[in-house]
Amino acid sequence: MDLTDLSSIVSDERETPDAVLNRVFGFSSFRGQQAEVIEAVMNGEDVLVIMPTGGGKSLCYQVPALCRPGMGIVISPLIALMDDQVAALRQLGVNAAALHSELDPDRLERIRSDLRDGRLDILYISPERLVSPGTARWLARNPVSVLAIDEAHCVSAWGHEFRPEYRALADLPEIFPGVPRIALTATADSRTQDDILLALGMPQARRLTSSFHRPNLFLAASPKGSETKQVQDALTRHRDDASIVYCGSRNRTERMAKSLREKGFNALPFHAGLSPQEKHATLLRFRSGEPMVIVATVAFGMGIDRPDVRCVVHLDMPASPEAYYQQIGRAGRDGAPADTLLLYGGEDMARARYWLEQSNAPETEKRVMQARLESMIALTETVGCRTQALLACFGEVLPTPCGHCDNCRTPAETFDGTEAAQKVLSTIYRTGQRFGAVHLTTVLRGKLTEAIERHAHQHLTVFGVGKEHSEQWWRGVIRQLIARGAIRMSGEHGTLGLDVDAARPILRGEEKLRLRSDPMKAQSFTTRNAPAASIVDALDEEERARFEALRRWRREEAREQEIPPYVIFHDAVLTEIARENPDSVDALSDIKGVGASKLKRYGDAVIAALEGD
Repeated sequence: MDLTDLSSIVSDERETPDAVLNRVFGFSSFRGQQAEVIEAVMNGEDVLVIMPTGGGKSLCYQVPALCRPGMGIVISPLIALMDDQVAALRQLGVNAAALHSELDPDRLERIRSDLRDGRLDILYISPERLVSPGTARWLARNPVSVLAIDEAHCVSAWGHEFRPEYRALADLPEIFPGVPRIALTATADSRTQDDILLALGMPQARRLTSSFHRPNLFLAASPKGSETKQVQDALTRHRDDASIVYCGSRNRTERMAKSLREKGFNALPFHAGLSPQEKHATLLRFRSGEPMVIVATVAFGMGIDRPDVRCVVHLDMPASPEAYYQQIGRAGRDGAPADTLLLYGGEDMARARYWLEQSNAPETEKRVMQARLESMIALTETVGCRTQALLACFGEVLPTPCGHCDNCRTPAETFDGTEAAQKVLSTIYRTGQRFGAVHLTTVLRGKLTEAIERHAHQHLTVFGVGKEHSEQWWRGVIRQLIARGAIRMSGEHGTLGLDVDAARPILRGEEKLRLRSDPMKAQSFTTRNAPAASIVDALDEEERARFEALRRWRREEAREQEIPPYVIFHDAVLTEIARENPDSVDALSDIKGVGASKLKRYGDAVIAALEGD
């Protein structure tokens, strides 16, 4: 059905936000702070919205754009994100478009025609395109209902995905006088929030911050062991789902994707070194709803709207809790349970500190970056509730342990590590602070190797003082001392040295340490930390058969329209339809998430799929 056939769905007469929510989006009530945000925008106020992924940020500007006179303008950083959201809105009968560099001439002309005639409800545009000469003033010839700055952390130099083009958006009030602005992001600490408002020239904006707590995400972190085995364990229960594995370099993405393919996973790499054609093909497959693993550098996913990612694994520690939260936020956007796993090591921590020390950044900026790095390191090594520790990074207090992290499910065991720490620090000192973790553990365990004999370290008093423990055990102690700042990297080749101020009280016995007992052998991520069952797992046999029939219909419909399946209906909506088993289009209209446009487009086909026609 052509969009013009649905022009009556979005009325020229302005409606209340509640009426638009019900008629267009198919929901009976707003969630969380959505109503408060929308009321402020409807009143013409500027607003900064901090709302976690999956919390419904898009509705906060889409609803006012359809209720206030004029066209809504949404400034968004990535083409894939814009195209997904435009496709979703057009499914709802909203005349939306995206203005970006990849449009073919015919499509561009149609958008320009719609703009000239005032037919667009919502226009998505990149910041680069908007600030190009004359574009904003050309758009301002039409009435504009709202200006939305999505992924607003990109405007901040303190943010984890800084985009300098966003800084030019401070001029928007001069071009669009009286138009309310709404800046939205899933992650921003107080410093980043201040910088966003300063950069956008919105000092009087209301700040509306939702809880950062994502109860559907299972948080787990583990010291690095056999990385490939650890990643495979994490992905095993998600072979039929979508997953993302984040790596710190292009080469690692290629190697890990190859290893996973050899183990039978449908895995593809994604990084900036691939050709545009390769990246586009991978994105198309991912957006199509295909079960697969994307092994990527951290930029992947920022512009991806796929809601059913069930697992996110980090092979390298992110630089800050903000970056970590943003990346794990790409899992479970549909609200269903999802796994996250962070792998970390002492060398990663030491190397991150070393490169930060070598940075040419101003001292004030380095102090901020260092504070964030230390918060991230503390988050990996915490023995308490991991969710409480993560939320504390954003100034939020979770009063009780979450129950959905590894430390809550399997409390960490600790031991008095004071004597072990003294042995490690003494070994580093007596070997001249010139060796890495491998050589140090060899000395501690009293293993006579060529390197030991070459440096005559078998004659040191510390040689063999830790022979009762394994190499892995001592590597765990070293890692935790790095995390505490007592050991630092003194060169770029993994050489470990002492931080005298932090090490001295430990060596003198003035500071007692309790250290985490690392498991002596890798345990299965799936058996140790299996999260709650998914919404689909809760269906009985007949309901599941209906759900699978609906998914087959949705897949064929999406293929025919060349759009992602989740744009038609999310799994959560299909699950509810399968459970309720409506026997008519009228009964289908009572299902949450089925608005007027989708009812008209798909009502008969959904009922037919349920009946097995």
